[in-house]
Amino acid sequence: MQNDARNVTPQEQIDPVPRPIALVTGASSGIGRDFALALAARGYDLVVVARREDRLIALKREVATRFSARAMVIAMDLAVTTAPREIHSIVEGSGLEVSYLVNNAGYGTRGRFLDASWSSHADFLQVMCGSWLHLTHLMLPLMVKRGHGRILNVSSLASLTPEPPGSLYGPVKAMMTGASRALRLDLLATGVHCTALCPGFTRTEFHDTLGCREAMNKLPKYLWQDSRTVVDAGMRGVEENRAVVVPGLTNKLIALMCKLLPYALTSQMIPRAMSSAPHTPR
Repeated sequence: MQNDARNVTPQEQIDPVPRPIALVTGASSGIGRDFALALAARGYDLVVVARREDRLIALKREVATRFSARAMVIAMDLAVTTAPREIHSIVEGSGLEVSYLVNNAGYGTRGRFLDASWSSHADFLQVMCGSWLHLTHLMLPLMVKRGHGRILNVSSLASLTPEPPGSLYGPVKAMMTGASRALRLDLLATGVHCTALCPGFTRTEFHDTLGCREAMNKLPKYLWQDSRTVVDAGMRGVEENRAVVVPGLTNKLIALMCKLLPYALTSQMIPRAMSSAPHTPR
């Protein structure tokens, strides 16, 4: 990953307009891309953030063609600690007021804790914990001042299940889900909603990037959902100001089982069922 914010490419800007603005991180593919498309279809202009600028530009053209929506492209690596503040500065400097924030950027890792260097872990923690909280902290004041806003944090079913050995993915997602619950309570009566979306296995590039598609293909088909279904569930949930949304009956049953059964039992069941694959449901 890049660790120097100065390597960020020049940004494309859009002029301030009355249409509401949605900011989506991790918008270059998968769930993030589908959030951007769904929001554009609902009348939002966009600020789309990811590392892969070419994909963001393609998305910008697609939303313009399909929905007459405009988009600002910000190609940035959220592992850079200054990235959230730079994103906020670009948005604020363009006169845009974000009313819908989708914190979707994230990735999984393979192997045990000591298999990776600490710098790799530090980048992972910055993206998965630091960046979205910092960006939320920067975007929230204007939402609260206006008395309206939506914050949708894309967590994972892994945040509600026992943690496989050595993996930090479940713990950081548990932090996201817990923080979303706390933020929701903090924002009651402000007009700003906050929801944690906790999808299970979703058909995206996530597992291709991890290099474990073959192992994933061995899992039962009933465990999988398409990303648009996940997006629709999340958008309904945040409108209702639900604390946590678990899309799909199978995932709901898994979450319920992990809530009701003793940890000593579920902690033995889940890793064994996942022994042939990385422990990253999303």
